[in-house]
Parts: sequence; C-alpha cells; structure tokens
Amino acid sequence: MKTNTIMKRILSSMAFVSCSLLIQAQTVYDAVNVADKDINGTARFVGMGGAMSALGGDISTMSTNPAGIGIYRNNDIAFTMGYNVNSTSQNFAGTQSSANKYRFTLDNAGVVIAAKIGERTPLRYANFGFSYRKSKNFYKNTSMAGNGKFVLGGLSQSFLMASLSDGLKGDDWDKGNHYTNNNIGWLSALGYDAYITDFDNSGYYTSKAGTNAYMREFRSVERGSMDEYNFNVAFNTNDRFYFGLTLSAHDVNYRKYSYYDEDWNNSAEGYVLESYNSLDGQGIDAKFGMIVRPFEEAPLKLGFAVHTPTFYNLTYTTGAAITSDVFDLPTDTETTSHTVDTYEELGNRDMERSFHLRTPWLFNVSTGLTVGRQFALDAEYEYKDYKSMKFFDEDGYAAPFGTENSEVKNCLKHVNAFRVGAEFKPMSQFAIRAGYNYQSAIYNSQTAVKYLPLNSINTDTDFLNTHHLNTLTLGTGYRSGNVYVDLAYKYDLQKGDFYPFYNENTADVIEVPEAVRITNNRHKVMMTVGFRF
Repeated sequence: MKTNTIMKRILSSMAFVSCSLLIQAQTVYDAVNVADKDINGTARFVGMGGAMSALGGDISTMSTNPAGIGIYRNNDIAFTMGYNVNSTSQNFAGTQSSANKYRFTLDNAGVVIAAKIGERTPLRYANFGFSYRKSKNFYKNTSMAGNGKFVLGGLSQSFLMASLSDGLKGDDWDKGNHYTNNNIGWLSALGYDAYITDFDNSGYYTSKAGTNAYMREFRSVERGSMDEYNFNVAFNTNDRFYFGLTLSAHDVNYRKYSYYDEDWNNSAEGYVLESYNSLDGQGIDAKFGMIVRPFEEAPLKLGFAVHTPTFYNLTYTTGAAITSDVFDLPTDTETTSHTVDTYEELGNRDMERSFHLRTPWLFNVSTGLTVGRQFALDAEYEYKDYKSMKFFDEDGYAAPFGTENSEVKNCLKHVNAFRVGAEFKPMSQFAIRAGYNYQSAIYNSQTAVKYLPLNSINTDTDFLNTHHLNTLTLGTGYRSGNVYVDLAYKYDLQKGDFYPFYNENTADVIEVPEAVRITNNRHKVMMTVGFRF
C-alpha cells in the first residue's frame, strides 16, 4: 500500500516551548466540529434549502438574516420535529461496510410577535421573536471491520507514540504520574507503560511494531448535539426597508468513543486502544441583517447579513485505556498482556481541560423574487474563513495555543456556500417547495492532519478530511385558516478521506497510511405545525 506524504513541518524551539506550558487536548477537528452547522429549522425553511434570507417571513430566518422577521404582519408560533437517518459507508480492506444511526429530534420551536406601529408612519412594524434551533446533530456511527485486514503501508499508530516520546529521557518517567506530567503526552505514556515503545541505541524511541502492522478494526460512536437560542428584534420601514438583530446563545454537548485494534507479526503481537472524549460548553454571538426592496413596485428583494464570530467557553474531558500483547524480550516465546487505564491512573477520574474558541465571521448576500402569491425564489451566497478561527486559554491568551492556531491556518480553507430555494402554490392553501445547497470543502486535503503537540492528552488519532457538501431538499405545505402544516425531506451527501493516524518521521515529515474513502449519507424528514394569528 502506498504511503502518502501530505505535508512537512519543522517544529521550532519556540513552538515546543509554547506547547509545553500546559497540557493540550483540543485539535483543529474539534474546532470545525463546533463551528460548522447543519441546515435546520422549520420544515418550510428546510424544504427551500435554507434559502430564505431575502424572502424572510419564517421563524428560521432569525438564524440567517434577522431582518426576515420584519416581514411579518401577524403573530406566529411553530414547532418542528424530525426523524434522522445517518448512514456511513466505506470500503475496508476490500470489504464494503456501513453503519447507520436513527433518531427522532425536536429541531425547532419559536414565536414571533408582530407589533403594528402605523400605516402612514415610516416605521410600520416592530416585531419580536424567540426561537430554539438544533444547529448540529452529532449522532453518527463509523465501523471498519471485516474478514480482511487494512495494511498500513509500513506505518503503525505506535510510530506516533514513539515520535511524540522523542526528547524524553529515562528519568523523565520517574517524576510522578505520567498522566499529569505537563511534559509527557498521553500517547507517549500509554505506549511506554504498555511496553509498546522503548529507547533505541541512538536515543530515539522506537516501536515494536516493525513494518508489517495492520489495522484489524476501527469503530467510533459519536453522540450529542448543539442547540441555538435566538432572541430577535426586527423593524419594517415604509414596507421597503427591513432590518433586524439577533442575539444567540449556543450550547455544546458532544461525546465520542473510539476503538482501534492493531496487530503485528502475523497477529502474534498488537494492542487495542480505546478513547473516551467529550466537549461541553456555551457560546454567544450576534447577527445583523437587512432586506431592501430597491424598486417600490417591483417584487425584487435584496438581503444582506453578517454574523459575528461565536465566542465559546469549552471544556474537553478525556480518558483512555490500552491493552497490549507483546514480547517483553526478544527471546520470549509467549506474549505478555499489559493493561493501562487513565481513569485508574488519575484516581478514578477523567482529565478535564478548559479553553476558549473564536469561530469565523459569516457574510451572506441574497436576492429574492416573488410573482404574485403563486411563486417565490431565493438565491444566496455565504462566505466563512475557517482559517481565522483561534484558540485561547482561560485567561484569553492565544500564546499557549501557538501550535493549534498554526494548524488552523495549515489545515483549513476559505469556505463558500451557495443556496437556492423555490416555492410554488398551485392553489392558495397548498405549496410545493424545493432547494439545493453546495458548500465547498473546509479542510485542505493536501495539508490537513490531526496534528498533536508533544504533550497532548488526545488519544483518538483518527481524522476525516471531508470534501464538499451537497444538499437536496423537497417540501410541501398546507394551510387552513390560521393553522398550517409543513413537511420537508433533506438529503446530505458528503465524501471524505479517513485516516486512522498520522506519523512524523525522524526527518519531521508527516506521513499517513492510504486513505479510506468514506461516504456519509444523511436523510431527514421533518414536520412543522404552526399557528398564525
């Protein structure tokens, strides 16, 4: 199997000093997991592909263009439920496999109060809104196993354990608990304590794996979600200029379990590494928007919106366990089993590390067109610079995260998104909707790896470099008097390259095994029940 070298980094002494100030845990992949959001809201909004920033008039536009609430002339209350099917498939060692996850969710709930000011005054309406939105669903299962084995092309995850140990001397291991030592990373400690790595004659650490390692099985279970709470005020001036403000609070709840099984020497030796990780916290941001009708008699609307970065206060919690079967000495005829559990090593607790994260600014421009009461069309463009994300410590300083912030620039890209949505009403009570979304890739496929500082407590080394995202949506709606019911279907298709680990060789060159191509298909059916009065 071919080994691909995807980037080269030389760690300067300054970078080493900065990362040794405190034990690190979070990675670029954690940051993207929090910053990237799903298209979600009411069934009408999703049925039109989330393209309503210029049309407005829907509770979900609080999250995209706050001026959309200024379109309202009546009060509105709505609740949305969804059913999710997340399917992950891959070709592992010649065996096609998949893992599915099914889940019901409360996706959206909100209320808009429309306060009429006057017919002849410049200010016609002052509207207020509140909404809850599930902005991210983390539920996903990934499984790679079969009758075959995934050859790692002469590499091993244990090589990473060894390279992260280089620079540690023998007496460094005698200075108290390995898992609370700010100068020892957890992968280094697990490899050393499980007798997987050791010194060689030149002073570097080596692995017992040799060059014939293979991955027997990998699986991960991800759970949790992100919730968004929006508080909105919007105004209608002369029925031509609408502007609004949304203040948003975010709640993060993410869990991941991963299992990695690697064998060497025709299965005589190997190990199993299990990682338990969670990310919890809160964030706040503000959204500003406007909608303009440039021509009084024309049904054309132009929309503009800007979202400030979300400022998160996050806590990363982790634990790991490793079980190895190795020959302790070259002359051994039977392997010896070694088990290390960080939960026990830390006195029956997991490790916690808190930090701050600043996500990118978001800019949105849109145009909407209506033809009578029968047809509506919205098209929009959105821009986010993921390279501008930044980590900070609890006191607000970025310097301790020099390695991570450098990796943000190395691994991530400017992201462009295009959305279009349409609604057709063949009769006044019935509507048909459709939408399409395209979002460019967040990760730079040539440079992105889950790079770990020398003292990182992160032990789940797998990473997925996702490609561009395509989303297709369909919807329908029925209104009778003040009551309305909307249905929507959303299909997300995204491929990506999965890597179980990276390795940094003695020339400071980053190497990875050949990628496993993963396809993620997400299906969602939604229903909104609402009441306008």
